[in-house]
Amino acid sequence: MPCDDRHRNAPLGCRGEPVLAAVRAATLRELAECGYAALTIDNVARRAGVHKTTVYRRWHDREQLLLDALSDHVATEVPVPDTGDVERDLRELARGLVRWIASPAGGGVLATMLSDAGRVPAIAEARRRFYRQRFEQAAPIVRRAIERRELPAGTDPAELLKALMAPIYLRLLVTGEPLDEEAADRAAEVALAAARAGALSNPPRT
Repeated sequence: MPCDDRHRNAPLGCRGEPVLAAVRAATLRELAECGYAALTIDNVARRAGVHKTTVYRRWHDREQLLLDALSDHVATEVPVPDTGDVERDLRELARGLVRWIASPAGGGVLATMLSDAGRVPAIAEARRRFYRQRFEQAAPIVRRAIERRELPAGTDPAELLKALMAPIYLRLLVTGEPLDEEAADRAAEVALAAARAGALSNPPRT
């Protein structure tokens, strides 16, 4: 059955955050099941059970809607830990990323990011903004670790997070090796060792 027709309206009697959550969730389901090419405001609104004008009042186009849905979803599904120990924080963050990649929503997101749609300028920009926001959200892990003297002053949060993510995506996209908690823990261990060695620090200012 075509994606346009397989879901019925499900009226929502309230407005505000519940409606926003419903639209975001509908966006990710539409993406995972139909792909980016079929992702339209009309289809998302129909799936969420709202009128399309409700969607347009909040998001001007599907790129803005997708970016917001992705950012909100990842912030919920891969929360930024605060355990009081940087090693545990990074391990939990890596494990959360691995679990998300294995989920239907995560798979749909990655399929979009890595497909031809990812080379469309608007989607490429949305992808850059998405990862930039994610680095900003996770930066407190590094700042707190510096304050606790667990990491060298000047450690760059974005570079540490890239070092954490790189071996995970390498397994996913290149080597095809298993993605499990052991792989996540190893990625966290390597990133932490590099940070503690000063390899991920900003260059000193002169």
